[in-house]
Amino acid sequence: MFKKILIANRGEIALRIIRTCREMGISTVAVYSKVDKDSLHVKFADEAICIGEAPSSHSYLNIPNIIAAAEITNADAIHPGYGFLAENAEFSSVCEEYNIKFIGASADMINRMGDKATAKATMKKAGVPTIPGSEGLLDSVKQGLKMSEKMGYPVILKATAGGGGRGMRIVHGPDGFQKAWDDARMESGAAFGNDALYLEKFVEEPRHIEIQIVGDKNGKACHLSERDCSIQRRHQKLVEETPSPIVTQELREKMGKAAIAGAEAIKYEGAGTVEFLVDKHGDFFFMEMNTRIQVEHPITEEVTDYDLIKEQIKVAAGVEISGKNYFPNLYCMECRINAEDPLNDFRPSPGKITNLHIPGGHGVRVDSHVYAGYTIPPNYDSMIGKLIVSGQSREEVIVRMKRALQEFVIEGVKTTIPFHIKLMEDEDFKSGNFTTKFLEDFDFSKL
Repeated sequence: MFKKILIANRGEIALRIIRTCREMGISTVAVYSKVDKDSLHVKFADEAICIGEAPSSHSYLNIPNIIAAAEITNADAIHPGYGFLAENAEFSSVCEEYNIKFIGASADMINRMGDKATAKATMKKAGVPTIPGSEGLLDSVKQGLKMSEKMGYPVILKATAGGGGRGMRIVHGPDGFQKAWDDARMESGAAFGNDALYLEKFVEEPRHIEIQIVGDKNGKACHLSERDCSIQRRHQKLVEETPSPIVTQELREKMGKAAIAGAEAIKYEGAGTVEFLVDKHGDFFFMEMNTRIQVEHPITEEVTDYDLIKEQIKVAAGVEISGKNYFPNLYCMECRINAEDPLNDFRPSPGKITNLHIPGGHGVRVDSHVYAGYTIPPNYDSMIGKLIVSGQSREEVIVRMKRALQEFVIEGVKTTIPFHIKLMEDEDFKSGNFTTKFLEDFDFSKL
């Protein structure tokens, strides 16, 4: 087992990793930018090293500085958390060069799953259902039009290097194809330095369902059931829950089996998620694989009594998994608490938190790094915490979530708490009647 782990991240996920390491008797090293010197992850780690200025490129994305910090502190492993360098093949490779264990996927796995066209081909070969579309990247508009006519509209153009909804365009007919092609390529090229596109049949009335998987060094994998991540805005998740209101036990087992097949096909090591779209007919299609821990991992932990961070560390240290699949024994939901103004197009709201009260009670968990007097910097993602609520039924969870949200006091900045309260009161949401497009028609004037 590792003696010392450096956490190459910040905020709540860094603090989350530190807590598990402490329970396992593993020393921790926090790295931080100058603007994060007062963050809780810095205060709770055994050691802390400043790695640069506030911009991510100078600190949390600065591979030489992070490796230097690991060498100075004699860390024998690095946990990247999520975001930043968590799915960076170069970082994984550099860690290996310096004989520091990267607690995550290998560079080869990251590359194979990071390129969406390659990932789709890999999963298709493993027998995982995939969305009809191009076998690889599109060469031209003419080729795209020909394929679209064969599949039938609507179709969707996707950037192979895309993420967060960038480089994606829905096309409803041949007349709009050229403009969608130009716009998607321009956006993808600017965001990722890669303007290559592929084409898929557009799945109507989709639900975003992901399967949590864990694989070990021997290529054996298990799953921990599903999470429903359909409540999202501009492809950014806001609420996640498990089990999904639309997933039957039969579908759960089929999706779990498919996820395991995909993971074992690449001999996946570590924690990850295989993400699917489920259409209105209950058919599911592979969308992408995330080769890291997810923001929403706590809801799986709560319904399976399974510490995913601990399992990541054990697998990285060479411990074999049991091979057992896990299914929910409770219901759980997570609301992402962001420092954003939902009445002003979710504009970020950095600044000083003047007053803070964290909710509590049975079935309530809060993962956060903020405190009264803490200043939220404008340089990073606006998520400042996660409110996680569990219960015996979905109805109980929604009632408890609303109560906890009403107890949650954050003053000095705008937050998404008012939005979440109204969402818990929405009849369509309460009945489970929603898709990934749900928030497009949501009445934000009710907040």
